Amino acid sequence: MGVDFQELNVASAILAQAGIADCDASALSPLTLAYIGDCVYELIIRTIVVGTSERTVNTMHKHTCRYVNAEAQSAMLERILPELTEQEQSVVRRGRNAKSHSVAKNASVADYRRATGFEALCGFWYLTGQTERMLSLITKSM
Repeated sequence: MGVDFQELNVASAILAQAGIADCDASALSPLTLAYIGDCVYELIIRTIVVGTSERTVNTMHKHTCRYVNAEAQSAMLERILPELTEQEQSVVRRGRNAKSHSVAKNASVADYRRATGFEALCGFWYLTGQTERMLSLITKSM
């Protein structure tokens, strides 16, 4: 079943409904992109987990946690890196190199920084309406 994502820009629709003009994703800080990207990525994973089969909420949470953590996100970034455009690689670099005030809880600093780059990329895709590209690369790399 194919879905046409050409007209689907959820971020623009949300901003318009709230009476806010579209934001320029390229002008946002990498940590701002990572902030929204973290949420978007987790929603994608949760949606996939919910759609795979009926499970208890606890089981779904455990399954989601396998994909939504710094180590898994770092590994996902490594798998999709060869397919990224120069602009996407630049977003990842900016996110990876951003000076975050939080520290990795259960991950290496390198994984945490790569995960931040991945989250920034997800935020960039979301805010620029590149839903099809985002879902294609995420599901392919799972």
